[in-house]
Amino acid sequence: MAQFTPGDEWPPAVGGAAWAPSATRDAVRLRAWLNRLVREFFHARGVLEVETPVLSVAGNTDPNIASFSLAFSGRTDGAPRTRWLRTSPEFALKRLLAAGIGDCYELGRVFRDGETGGRHNPEFTMLEWYRVGWDHRQLVAEAAELVQVALSLVGRSATWSTTSYHALFRDRLGLDIETAGDDQLRAALGDVVIDPAGLTRDDWLDLLMTHRLQPGFAPDQLLAVVDYPASQCALARIRQDDPPVAERFELYLGPLELANGYHELTDAAEQGARFDRDQAVRATRGDAIPPRDEHLLAALASGLPGCAGVALGVDRLLMAMLGTSRIGDVLAFDFARA
Repeated sequence: MAQFTPGDEWPPAVGGAAWAPSATRDAVRLRAWLNRLVREFFHARGVLEVETPVLSVAGNTDPNIASFSLAFSGRTDGAPRTRWLRTSPEFALKRLLAAGIGDCYELGRVFRDGETGGRHNPEFTMLEWYRVGWDHRQLVAEAAELVQVALSLVGRSATWSTTSYHALFRDRLGLDIETAGDDQLRAALGDVVIDPAGLTRDDWLDLLMTHRLQPGFAPDQLLAVVDYPASQCALARIRQDDPPVAERFELYLGPLELANGYHELTDAAEQGARFDRDQAVRATRGDAIPPRDEHLLAALASGLPGCAGVALGVDRLLMAMLGTSRIGDVLAFDFARA
């Protein structure tokens, strides 16, 4: 594709109006260019675009993600009236993979309750794709390639490097996350004051990532962090190293987290056990407990092919392309103006 060329902005009478878009006109145009680039990128690689439901009888059990739910008022023929807005298309895409669809992707809106701020909007655009026969290290290289092609639209590029989660904490904070006690993790936060009530070891590690590590990531560097602690496996396989690690990655452009991917778990019994553990954590917190996705578990039991999958935040990528720290700058209408 040709390089994106900035154009005229909104007329002054529009730009100052309360009903006006939160994004610049160029941001709206650039999103269209990026959507086209994504489709051309995957078409050239034989990856099929698909569409899956936005509403589901099951929700996301992850204790760190809150789902929206609604009550359906029409005929259900015995099916649940409560439906959940998807937080990602992952479960439905895996059902297609189990059915034999092959490499596929979806570009669409997802929804997360309680997430709003400079980098978050309750509804946002996610690109999620799966590669059959790949592992997480192969997929992170493709994700980085897509980001580089996207940056070229606006005349930018980034260096590219990979590190393990363990090496990142060792090299930048001097911490061995296998031996460091919780007090050492808390002390490494420095002047960042956090109420420790109810926080787990993984919570402290997450806080160190977001408050101490990410802000120091070079602005024009694509950094892939791979092989997470086994306790942060989510839907990833666990590799029996010493210590065991989750075959998972996150991709950062500067301080912005762009993507999260896995060498996907294919074991239905293990996935069901992880769902149950999630629900138990939610119960102790008094949070809503979405039902397990039994369709996904049945698909895994029928035979999910070995694959790797990744979810990439399109709005975050647009923020990086335009050099803004506000997600509202790349949304036609952000949450406050929706």
